[in-house]
Amino acid sequence: MTPQPNPEAGAAVKAADRAHVFHSWSAQELIDPLAVAGAEGSYFWDYDGRRYLDFTSGLVYTNIGYQHPKVVAAIQEQAARMTTFAPAFAVEARSEAARLIAERTPGDLDKIFFTNGGADAVEHALRMARLHTGRPKVLSAYRSYHGGTQQAVNVTGDPRRWASDSATAGVVHFWAPFLYRSRFYAETEEQECARALEHLETTIAFEGPSTIAAVILETIPGTAGIMPPPPGYLAGVRELCDKYGIVLVLDEVMAGFGRTGTWFAADLYDVVPDLMTFAKGVNSGYVPLGGVAISAEIAATFATRPYPGGLTYSGHPLACAAAVATINVMEEEGVVENAASLGASVVGPGLRELAGRHPSVGEVRGTGMFWAVELVRDRETREPLVPYNASGEANAPMAAFAAAAKKAGLWPFVNMNRTHVVPPLNTSEAELKEGLAALDAALSVADEYVK
Repeated sequence: MTPQPNPEAGAAVKAADRAHVFHSWSAQELIDPLAVAGAEGSYFWDYDGRRYLDFTSGLVYTNIGYQHPKVVAAIQEQAARMTTFAPAFAVEARSEAARLIAERTPGDLDKIFFTNGGADAVEHALRMARLHTGRPKVLSAYRSYHGGTQQAVNVTGDPRRWASDSATAGVVHFWAPFLYRSRFYAETEEQECARALEHLETTIAFEGPSTIAAVILETIPGTAGIMPPPPGYLAGVRELCDKYGIVLVLDEVMAGFGRTGTWFAADLYDVVPDLMTFAKGVNSGYVPLGGVAISAEIAATFATRPYPGGLTYSGHPLACAAAVATINVMEEEGVVENAASLGASVVGPGLRELAGRHPSVGEVRGTGMFWAVELVRDRETREPLVPYNASGEANAPMAAFAAAAKKAGLWPFVNMNRTHVVPPLNTSEAELKEGLAALDAALSVADEYVK
């Protein structure tokens, strides 16, 4: 679709937004949201006719791009047949979505509890873990994000938690492995893995194993930095959970449904959790949907004991129809395979080539269509390009980088001192190279801040 400029319409959209929309995670008078006129595939455009290649996939959820015709048609067909129905009933779209998801989840995660998104999936997974074990505490990692609702934001390990953390949520944080910025003085992946596991077991021991219901981890942390765990780490966490009778919850809200080049990131590590949360890519975000995949053992806890939780829109027919269509599209069009192939042959090599030419790049890491570029002022000291949780003038280098990317026609995912490369999974090789070229230009701006 060719964008048609209509600045008057754009001004009206912007005016209504600024008058009435309250935006998340924002100081309302300090933001200037772009008015979006349309989107298709891997691109979106504004009312002035400027088109952007979206290297964010929305918020890392448009895994099959915008406006995929088969999914749009499925939503239209479901709307014509049955727009909605209460969750206590068996509905074809809901049943089929659950079946297709269960076919792809690892191990015996064959029961699906539907939610409206990722945060409430985390809320319910942790409720299930506490009820199953009869224990109160949850352990979660620093450098993590699990959602904005009360329990989910409290297990989150980044600054978005601070304003809501009253120290009453029964959450204990620990350090997960991240060799580039190791908290364990490790020099190799093997050392980082071993020391991180020792740290976790010590934390369990000092907190009291009999008080801990669950350990929750993003299989590969997303917003916090796309940090693939070292070989053996998740298997080691699984062993610790089994040893102490703790439920292992893997959060696949961002990493799931092909993002890593496999259906779920857990597939990369051959680890089966007791509970797994999902959302985002399950239907490419076309209609809000999330859920918890539940093991047979935990499902049995609620076989004759009611589960005390639910949502009015659990398994909404429009959302589930979109999920069915999305999963089928991903199978028919080889979307997961495309993510794995182009991630390995184009994105990874392209980013490493940029790292070799730009002194502002400290590290490149990732898999599939799930990559992070760590920006630094000094490669030797690894000083971040901007301080932790920087804002205002302190964040100027990252703001300049983002502005340069947008000027080059690329919409970047920027968080703290990183840019993430997370395009739709069916982005073409040519589009990826276009994005890498724009990223190259933007990194030249970041280079100006290197010591």
